[in-house]
Amino acid sequence: MSHPLHTSTLTSLPLLARGKVRDNYAVGTDRILMVASDRISAFDVIMGEPIPGKGELLTQMALFWFDQLGHICTNHLTGELPESAVTAAEVPQVKGRSMLVKRLQPIPVEAVVRGYLAGSGWKEYQDTRSVCGVPLPEGLKNASKLPEPIYTPAAKAAVGEHDENITFERTVDMVGADLAGRIRDVSIALYKAASAIAATKGIIIADTKFEFGLDKDGALVLMDEVLTPDSSRYWPAESYEKAHAEGRNPPSYDKQFLRDWLEQQPWDKAPPAPTLPAEVITNTAAKYREALQRLLG
Repeated sequence: MSHPLHTSTLTSLPLLARGKVRDNYAVGTDRILMVASDRISAFDVIMGEPIPGKGELLTQMALFWFDQLGHICTNHLTGELPESAVTAAEVPQVKGRSMLVKRLQPIPVEAVVRGYLAGSGWKEYQDTRSVCGVPLPEGLKNASKLPEPIYTPAAKAAVGEHDENITFERTVDMVGADLAGRIRDVSIALYKAASAIAATKGIIIADTKFEFGLDKDGALVLMDEVLTPDSSRYWPAESYEKAHAEGRNPPSYDKQFLRDWLEQQPWDKAPPAPTLPAEVITNTAAKYREALQRLLG
């Protein structure tokens, strides 16, 4: 692993935006260099300390899934080496943690697919017996497997704001019936294919979110990251049954360790975040590593 990178500082390319994890730079007018930093956020607040190796792990996982799922939906990769877009001095900031991708017209819908009831979905189900307007049967518990995966979109929020769960009908209003339907159908197909692959590795993908854009011909393209522990709830299959029987989520391969620690701190969930102790950084990095090792072997 290279040195931890909290924030990239490329000067040979114009900076387009910094997200919670990724720094995006313009490469000409038709491509973007996406650099996955080692930043980590929780409760929509970016922590001050990086998680060593996280950006490289996320990039490796995303590339694995883009490769596995290319037959279902075209993705934004150009196939070019990211290092080719920067100066020799900047290569260490880019190598192993970047993707050189097509510049697309982003669609302002987070395409969320849930195969299990967890997180905000579980909270909503307890109140309404539905999630994002999708009715569900009575008697489900926290972490219950759903009869069929459901599509529960969210409206993208600005950095630092919470995405808002919305109904499918609302996405029709936003982008039109044809595109809304294509996004839903492709998202469910991607989730089902990925879940089947993950199951052979002893991993349950409880839920995930996809992001899409349109190319200049209007084709739907899978973009951003895909099926990483930052955008998905990964559960070890071997700990699922006991956890579900007790009505709780299994331990997940993501930032849950960090969230649990933060919940114990006297913190109002507004910036600045508490300083992370070495143990929290090490354990969080280990969770991400374990997910990658299980998936890729």
